[in-house]
Amino acid sequence: MELRQIGTLAGKEFWDRIRNRWVLAVALVFTVFALVIAYFGGAQQGAVGFRSIEFTIASLVSLVIYLIPLIALVLGFDSIVGERERGSLDLLLSMPITRFELLLGKYLGLAAALTFSTVAGFGLVAVVLSAQLNLTALFHYFGFMASSVLLGLAFLSLAVMVSVFASDRTRASGLAIALWFFFVLVFDLLLLGALVVTGGKYGGEIFPYLLLLNPADVFRILNIFALDDVRTLYGLATVFPRALAEPWLLGLVMFAWIAAPLGVAAWRFRR
Repeated sequence: MELRQIGTLAGKEFWDRIRNRWVLAVALVFTVFALVIAYFGGAQQGAVGFRSIEFTIASLVSLVIYLIPLIALVLGFDSIVGERERGSLDLLLSMPITRFELLLGKYLGLAAALTFSTVAGFGLVAVVLSAQLNLTALFHYFGFMASSVLLGLAFLSLAVMVSVFASDRTRASGLAIALWFFFVLVFDLLLLGALVVTGGKYGGEIFPYLLLLNPADVFRILNIFALDDVRTLYGLATVFPRALAEPWLLGLVMFAWIAAPLGVAAWRFRR
């Protein structure tokens, strides 16, 4: 495996996103939404202005679960199938580069663009709020930023996997949107429906483990369990054992969600 070739391809993908202002647009979206939530999230209760880092992170978690997976899927769904339709994939493979190096280079470039936009967007908010935050609050906020990056990378891996399996961009886009609907909207409804239908008699013990099968839920638990007041408000303490909520364990699960789809994509792309 030639790291230089992977780095060259990754750099090209990253700078392509910089030149078309994709990174700037996404970072701006994150900054605007985060500032609005931080200062006006309590407007319905008659409170305007920054309230607390717990309230801000809890509100941002709900936003990020919808927004970042969608952005990651849109970013990566045509990474391979798009090259195939444009006829440039055969040209790339004619060069001294393996299929795995090509796949990894494109993924790393897209991952760098997504990471940069996420950190830049939310990082600017941290600068604005820094005067009102202590070190503990900043630690929680940077933890939220890091988990947001992991969530984006997990869904980007899913998008690249879809791009490898799909025969054209139309099918790839449809599959990407279907994945977003399933993991963000449908998955939790299915679990809750199963609990309601069975009256909670069946599945209650494995319910926390089933949540780990959804990267969006892992992201939510990782952030909510770190904040005592918010954990009680969400009621997670009663359904999710604290032993499973260790940050290092949930971080490993997120890394597994990044590696597994990418591994499947690499296996399929080599065939």
